[in-house]
Amino acid sequence: MTETLRKILVVEDEHALAEVLRDYLLAADMEVDLRHDGTGAVLQALSERYDLLVLDLMLPGTDGLSICREIRAAGSDLPIIMTTARVEEIDRLLGLELGADDYLCKPYSPRELVARIKAVLRRRPALAPTESAQGQRLSLDLEAWRARVDGVRLDLTRREFSLLATLAARPGKVMSRDQLLDLAFPEDSEIYDRTIDSHVRNIRRKIASVSDLDPIRSVYGVGYAFELPDT
Repeated sequence: MTETLRKILVVEDEHALAEVLRDYLLAADMEVDLRHDGTGAVLQALSERYDLLVLDLMLPGTDGLSICREIRAAGSDLPIIMTTARVEEIDRLLGLELGADDYLCKPYSPRELVARIKAVLRRRPALAPTESAQGQRLSLDLEAWRARVDGVRLDLTRREFSLLATLAARPGKVMSRDQLLDLAFPEDSEIYDRTIDSHVRNIRRKIASVSDLDPIRSVYGVGYAFELPDT
């Protein structure tokens, strides 16, 4: 089963640059939508399901600063990478605490942008739909960090939620503990491979307290896989 492709919205008024970025992102197995002005960018970013927004600061219509503010004011935590043609602008943007996830100064290498996008996305697993024959038994809200099983909310810690979401995003795929560490906790140096086992036990215990669902399969000597029953 293939993984869910990450969907990126690029708001960039330089048409040639936008086309190059699209080619690089497509080559990196991502879906891409382009927009060349700021007018309507907020509505598009919030009305469609994007995994990340690449947002230029200087845009015709609504500028990137206003777009970022409006998205955050709407309560969305959509990851945002802001780009600007002036390096001195980055310090000012950081001081404004807009809530952008990263900043990049032009001219930049498209490869550098792809690397930055991947780094930001590693902090948030992409979630594929996980439905049983009876309907959706497990639901994960990545924005609210909430999990429900058979309609009952699970009291998961952030680490437990991140681990469960990482597994659920790759149904049927056996993942080693090292892979899970890299994907679920890319910036957490306090997590070790055997700590994964402890988190899995806690997730299973919490699911078992409200449901007979057991979506995490242990693979001896390798790691874990996410599987939902057919019935």
